[in-house]
Amino acid sequence: MKNILVTGGAGYIGSHLLNQLKSLPEFHPVVVDNLSTGKRESILHGELHVGDVADTEFMAKLFEKFNFAGVLHFAGSVVVPESVADPLKYYENNTANTLKLLSHVARFKTPALIFSSTAAVYGNLADGVAHEDTPTNPESPYGRTKLMSEWMLQDMAHALPDFSYMILRYFNVAGASLDGRIGQSTPQATHLLKVACETAVEKRAQMQIYGTDYPTKDGTCIRDFIHVDDLARAHIAALKYVLEEKKSQTLNCGYGHGHTVSEVISAVKKLSGRDFPVELAPRRPGDCGVVMSKADKIKALLDWEPQHDSLDVIVKSALEWERKLK
Repeated sequence: MKNILVTGGAGYIGSHLLNQLKSLPEFHPVVVDNLSTGKRESILHGELHVGDVADTEFMAKLFEKFNFAGVLHFAGSVVVPESVADPLKYYENNTANTLKLLSHVARFKTPALIFSSTAAVYGNLADGVAHEDTPTNPESPYGRTKLMSEWMLQDMAHALPDFSYMILRYFNVAGASLDGRIGQSTPQATHLLKVACETAVEKRAQMQIYGTDYPTKDGTCIRDFIHVDDLARAHIAALKYVLEEKKSQTLNCGYGHGHTVSEVISAVKKLSGRDFPVELAPRRPGDCGVVMSKADKIKALLDWEPQHDSLDVIVKSALEWERKLK
């Protein structure tokens, strides 16, 4: 059995990864989370150690005890407008803390790391479509902090021939586990679908569309949405690849097509049966108009295929989760 460190495992994506690892007895997940935004009850599998990645003494003891075969690094801050308003928080939590984690990986000769990155590293694109080799030009401190972490991984792998990584650049992660056991529980969430579903079940009085003057078919942003269970499966495939092949890669995680903000809200209204109020608001700082993936590489390299590539499936799972939380 291989011990695997999962940082931020009580969060949205980390908890869905752990839920799917239940069916793989060859891995023993050791979860580190400070529970600042994650929920203890979201961890359905694995051994939780409450603590902070920034606590070097705490982390060193875990690395020494478990001799990790690999790390899945989810811990970090992810809200683009907040990163613009409070950039130092993001450089501390995303970049500096990743550096501290990597120092343990190097010291204890951990051979593999899967890194939670983002499409925000690409910034505004001429055609709105990002390939893995598209030049990076992040528009926000959030994107820059993630890109700096990617650079550290690349340089570390160059210096340490026995270390390999997989950078997974997420597009818009959405939905809830199809077994109904977990979903997005982040307080004061800013993700579009989460907010729309909260409004549909009357947890919010109304919601906002930020920007209606983008060069798109209805003036609202276009995003490439990926179901969280599909993304969790991609992490498992990535972990197996790096452990077996010992090769470093950077992969986009998306479906390769997009939906506008207005289309997503319309789908939530239709499937919830509630025409909730939506306020039109100015653009948010750091937002890009169109962000879609070219995601052929992940399918070829990891033999990964989406199983839930349907806006209705994504919306239904998110709505069911919100109703369960209500």
